[in-house]
Amino acid sequence: MSRPLERRFTADIASPGLAHGALHVLAGTGCCTAARVAGTPDEEREALEQAIAGAAEQLSELARKARPRAADILAGQIAVLSESELIGPVLEAIEGGEPAWSAFRDAVGLAIAERRTASPQARAEDLADLRDRVLRCLLGGEAEGPGELPAGAIVVAEALTVSRFLEVDWRRACGAVLLAGSPASHVALLARARGVPLLIRPDIDLAELEPGRDAVLDAEAGCLVLMPSPATSRDYDRRIAQRRHERDRKERWLSRPAVTADGMTVRVYLNVDDPALLEGIDPAHCDGIGLVRSEFLFPEEDGLPDEERQYRVYRALLTWAGGLPVTLRTLDVGGDKPVAGLTPKDEANPVLGLRGLRLSLARPEVFRGQLRALARAAAHGPLKVMVPLVTLPGEFDHARALLAEEVSALEKAGIGAVLPEFGMMVETPAAALNIAEFDADFYSIGTNDLVQFVLAAGRDNPAVAELLDPLNPAVLELIARVCARGRALGREVSLCGEAASRPECIPALLKTGVRALSVPPVALAEVKEAIALAEVGASV
Repeated sequence: MSRPLERRFTADIASPGLAHGALHVLAGTGCCTAARVAGTPDEEREALEQAIAGAAEQLSELARKARPRAADILAGQIAVLSESELIGPVLEAIEGGEPAWSAFRDAVGLAIAERRTASPQARAEDLADLRDRVLRCLLGGEAEGPGELPAGAIVVAEALTVSRFLEVDWRRACGAVLLAGSPASHVALLARARGVPLLIRPDIDLAELEPGRDAVLDAEAGCLVLMPSPATSRDYDRRIAQRRHERDRKERWLSRPAVTADGMTVRVYLNVDDPALLEGIDPAHCDGIGLVRSEFLFPEEDGLPDEERQYRVYRALLTWAGGLPVTLRTLDVGGDKPVAGLTPKDEANPVLGLRGLRLSLARPEVFRGQLRALARAAAHGPLKVMVPLVTLPGEFDHARALLAEEVSALEKAGIGAVLPEFGMMVETPAAALNIAEFDADFYSIGTNDLVQFVLAAGRDNPAVAELLDPLNPAVLELIARVCARGRALGREVSLCGEAASRPECIPALLKTGVRALSVPPVALAEVKEAIALAEVGASV
C-alpha cells in the first residue's frame, strides 16, 4: 500500500513555534442545546441563579490555578455574571414567561452584538465562553473536558475559549490548530505566553483533520503539513530538537542564582508589560517583579479601567509572585504612548510634554483611582509603587502625599489597604544630578529615557540610533551617582530598560554599582549567564 502524499495548507500564525505529532480533535464546545422543561417564573429564576453560581465556581477554580493574565480574564467573566445590565433583562424576560435558558442566551447574544457590558475588557469571545458555560449548567449538560491527551498531541478544534484552553494539559499537547480565531484573541495571547505553537484559520475543513493523523505544525512559516514525508519529518524533528536543546540550556541558567564570577550577588527582577508573559515563568527563577508597566490596562480601544479591575490585576500579580516583591509603575502614557480620552492631542513636543507623573498629577481623578487600587492590593503582599518621569522633588512629594490621602480614606471607609513603599524612576538628567534631594524609598533607573535625554537623541528616530549608547561615559556617570546615593541611604537602586537585558552592557553597569536589574522574561536566562561571566572587582 502506497503512503499517503504529503499535503500542505497555509494558516495564520497566532503563536510561533514548531510541533510534530498526531492530531487530536477536541469535541465541540458550542452552546448547549439539551432539552429542559420550563418551570414557573420562580423556578426558572432559581434555576438561573444556581447555574450562574455553578459557572462562577467553575471559573473561580480555574482562576485559582491560573497565571495572572488568565486569572484576570476569568475574574472579568465572573464579574459580568453579576452585572445588572446583563442579568436585569434576563430576569424581566423570565417574569414574562420565557424559559431561563433562552432568556440568558438571547441577552448574552445581544451583549456580544452590541458590546454592551459594564466591563469593556470582556471581549466577545469571553462572553460567548460565559454563555456556553452557564447554559451547560442550566440545561444539565456538564462541559466535556478535553480528557487525557496522548503525549505530543496537536490539538484541533473549531475554536478555543480561555477556560477551555486552560483545561488542556499543555505539558502533553505540543501545539494547536483552530479553524476560527484571531492572533489578537485572549487564547492567542495565552498561547504565546506559554510557548504553545498555534495556527488559526487553515485552508482546510475540520473533516479532513482526522484524529491520529501525523502532522507538522509550522507556526513560523504559517503552514500545516499533513502526512509529512520521511524527509520532511526528519527535517522538522531536527529543528524541534535544536530548539529543545536551546530551551534546556536556558532552563539551566534560569535555575541558577545570579552571581558574578568574583562572587557578587545581583538581584534579577522581571519586567511585565502584560501579565500573560508570566504564564510559563517560575517565580523561583527571579527575585520578583521589578517593573509592571501598568499602561497595559489602558489600551486605547477599551477606555479607562475602573479601580476594581486594576485591583484584581495587581492582586493577581502578587499571587503569582508568592511573597516576592512586586514593583508597579504608575501610569506612564503620553509622548509616544497616547491613550484616547487621557493624553493631550497635538502637543508640539509630546516626548517632553505632559506625560508620566506630570500627566498623572494633571488628571488626579485617574491617578487617585490607581493609587487606591494599589493600596488595596498592597494589603495582600509586598507591593511597591514607583512614579515615572520625575523631574522635581516637589512633584514626587505631591504624589506621595496623594497616596497617603487615599490610604487614609480607605482605612476610614473600613476597606483593607496598606501604605506601600514609594519610589521613583530616575529617567531625567535633573533627577539623576539632584538625586540627593529626593527622599524615595527606592530608586529605579530607566535607561531608555535617561539615555535619550542625556544624549539628546530620540530613541524612535533611526537617523540618530547610533548615538543611543547606554555605555556613554556621561550616562554611566549619572548611573553611578544614583547608585552611590542608594548605598549611602541603604536603599535599593535597580536598573531597567533595554540596557539591562543587553549582555554586553552588564559588566559596565555592575561596575557603576548597580546590584539589581529588571529585565523581560525572555531575557532572564541570557542576563543570568552574562552576570555569571562578569567580574566586578573592587570598583565600588
